[in-house]
Amino acid sequence: MEGNKMAKGLIIGFITGSVIGGIIALLYAPKSGKELRSDIKVKKDEFLDDTAEYMQIAKSKANELINEGKKKSEMLIHEAKKKANSLLEDANKLLSGAKDKASEKITDAKEKISSESGKIKDAFKAGVEAYKEEKTKKS
Repeated sequence: MEGNKMAKGLIIGFITGSVIGGIIALLYAPKSGKELRSDIKVKKDEFLDDTAEYMQIAKSKANELINEGKKKSEMLIHEAKKKANSLLEDANKLLSGAKDKASEKITDAKEKISSESGKIKDAFKAGVEAYKEEKTKKS
């Protein structure tokens, strides 16, 4: 952006200097009115040509800067998308790992509950049998 301002200032300075220099040269030249008007017309045409040329150069530079900015912004967007996708993949891996661990814990808990419930049933049966034995002994 600073380079753009600098180029603009350089162009304006060059154009202004050209106009002032041309006018001073024409005014101090010992020529007749007709020759002076002719010279002024020629200098005006040269000035317009130079101005058109410098404007074309400025437009070209501006387009280059705009295109460069677009390329850089597209590159930044692409990089940001890659990073976001990478983060999403990492998050999905972590979630998948957590699901697997939770599934393992649930399976372990089911096995433990099944094992403990079998022990409780066996203990209850043993208690019932012991009760029946004691009852038959007393009778």
